[in-house]
Amino acid sequence: MLEPFVFASALPRKPQSTFRADAIGRTFVKRARYPAVLFHPGKAPAMATISTTAIHLEERAWIPNNPRLPVIVYDAAFPGEGGDDLATAMEARFGANGWPAQWRNGIYDFHHYHSQGHEVLGIAAGSAEVVLGGPKGRILAVRAGNVLLLPAGTGHCRGNASSNFLVVGAYPPGQSGNIIRDAPTSAIREAIAQLRFPPMDPVYGQDGPLTQHWANNL
Repeated sequence: MLEPFVFASALPRKPQSTFRADAIGRTFVKRARYPAVLFHPGKAPAMATISTTAIHLEERAWIPNNPRLPVIVYDAAFPGEGGDDLATAMEARFGANGWPAQWRNGIYDFHHYHSQGHEVLGIAAGSAEVVLGGPKGRILAVRAGNVLLLPAGTGHCRGNASSNFLVVGAYPPGQSGNIIRDAPTSAIREAIAQLRFPPMDPVYGQDGPLTQHWANNL
């Protein structure tokens, strides 16, 4: 049984960050480690380190990506072996932070993006390769416990995956993951630009990485 988890909040301290330009087009990556306090029922608060990567993706082929907001990758955000218990824990945490879960499934094996929702993908079981940004984009290896926060417009596609690969999908209230496989119209670009999001990070709440990487757009 997965150990219950209430919440985690980052301490008010600047993260240690590194920057580099990716070799794939002009993809800019920011890695950060946040000191944090984790709270578990019946136990003393424990120090931990939140490891995240923010990836700024430029437009590629027919995929618009998001010119304002980076993808945020959370490494080992949830403990556990993976499975239904981990999926339930992800759904509870995302919902408590204002990003209610809408489905459990996988990730489509074709390139697509969404214009009607910022999307949280919690990897609840198994492992896979996920391509971000469009055709010949950035390849990420993900496994149980990882979380991806994809701003609207971000191209994504599943590559190789284990047979038990399971994902929890969550969105801000009133938003959804509509499937678009064509170049964006001006109306789609405007919809992506105007789409709002909750003030809290879906994984770590009000002091989480979203408030750093998306702060200027709140």
